[in-house]
Amino acid sequence: MRVRRFLSVFLAAMLCVSLLAGCGAASSSASSTADGPQRYSTVFYDAFDTVTQVIAYCDSEEEFTRQMDALHADLLEYHELYDIYNDYDGIVNVKTINDKAGVAPVTVDDKILGMLELAQKMYDTTDGKLNIAMGSVLNIWHNYREAALADEDDSNNQLPTQEELDAAAQHCDIANLIIDDEAKTVYLADPDMSLDVGSVGKGYAVEMVAQAAEARGLTSALISVGGNLRAIGTKPNGVDWVGGVENPWDASDVYTSSSSSVAAVKMSDLSLVTSGDYQRYYVVDGVRYHHLIDPATLWPAAYFDGVSVLAPDSGVADCLTTGLFCMPLEKGQALVESLDGVEALWCTTDGQVVTSSGWNAHSNS
Repeated sequence: MRVRRFLSVFLAAMLCVSLLAGCGAASSSASSTADGPQRYSTVFYDAFDTVTQVIAYCDSEEEFTRQMDALHADLLEYHELYDIYNDYDGIVNVKTINDKAGVAPVTVDDKILGMLELAQKMYDTTDGKLNIAMGSVLNIWHNYREAALADEDDSNNQLPTQEELDAAAQHCDIANLIIDDEAKTVYLADPDMSLDVGSVGKGYAVEMVAQAAEARGLTSALISVGGNLRAIGTKPNGVDWVGGVENPWDASDVYTSSSSSVAAVKMSDLSLVTSGDYQRYYVVDGVRYHHLIDPATLWPAAYFDGVSVLAPDSGVADCLTTGLFCMPLEKGQALVESLDGVEALWCTTDGQVVTSSGWNAHSNS
């Protein structure tokens, strides 16, 4: 049994990055060019329980360090705000909202309000397939998965019963998520409901962090936070960044430049986000049960092995990968074609790769 987190690869001649020991450690390196901005890279390990990699072009190492220090601090702030499991001194986060369900509205940071409002919008866009109010159901699956992780003997792994899932599903109505923009408060009207923002939080954070970096003057970078890839501008020579989609049928524990991919796309001010059934799962009686739960069945969605979305906004792309993963191909295709600037790639369970009408325009093949 294993649980994996997907790490997007930088296919555009990615630098070898030295990994420093210790949680939160970062490394940086530069490649020389005759003139103009230098190419630098760094790695962080302490945000969103995954690996963050950044490649950027800056005029000096001092400028790169300044940018990365600020980007890292931003990521850590979003990590703490969107955490549903841990408390932090002086921080009101999503866990605080869950703890106060049915008790009282909670005054929150604008960074939480913006993320939740995007999730509400994407609930409508995906016809409920993206539902952050499913915390009660997702927590059941989380607990069974964590129990399996803690036990080296797969034969002891268990599945939730339909009865306990159905009971939890009675507390997943997103209408009970009450947001007051003027008061800057969030209230869960159902005392037994909880939010799980795993399908939106990281993507929204990556988008906000990238925009903040641009506002500080960063003009050329490729950011990867786990499976969320965001390009800022192009390389200094005008060449696009390139992002890759890992082959879900030949996935390795860590995605490297030698890993198998099913597609590579050119990226400039675009995001590429992938969700797959090979990323986080556990095994019961030889069957893999992944973390992408279909609201209609309350069980892992069974339409695809992987879905990737290319869009200008990382938060939107993050939401869409989950929503599309939980709906039939034809419905997903119709949805993508209705959205401006959005393209998608589906890896079906029978080994096919299907793309939206505009995907090939971004292809790096």
